[in-house]
Amino acid sequence: MCNYCGCRDITVVGRFMTEHEHIINHLGVLRDSLHDDERRRAATVTLGEHLLPHTGSEEVGLFTVLARDEVFTDHIARLCGEHQLIESLLRQISAGQLDVYPELEKVLRDHMDREDNGLFPAAAIHLGGPEWDEVDDLTPAALSTQREAR
Repeated sequence: MCNYCGCRDITVVGRFMTEHEHIINHLGVLRDSLHDDERRRAATVTLGEHLLPHTGSEEVGLFTVLARDEVFTDHIARLCGEHQLIESLLRQISAGQLDVYPELEKVLRDHMDREDNGLFPAAAIHLGGPEWDEVDDLTPAALSTQREAR
């Protein structure tokens, strides 16, 4: 996770990075439960409860605002495609297709790395105050972070 440029101090970016940490922790629980059907299904549900609100929040808030600039359009499209792939892999694992777990872990970790160490710092530099206000207005409440606190 990026801790060097200060982008984490931007409220929504800090939230997304914290959610990434929670998602990775839940990924570890899933990995540890792969060979127990009941625990695996429960772990995929829990991971999905954190992952889906998170990716949706990124897409409707920060991604929407950044994608207006052609500099970011292709990168945002790629990240959204990865969100769909990650969700698909999680569904496959929930259904018992355990051989895709290594792909899920690699895609998810690489994806978060591109956001934490690429997109988020670039957004911190590129966007101004009014654009961050718009990102804040568009971004849904932090449901996954609130669940984590339980």
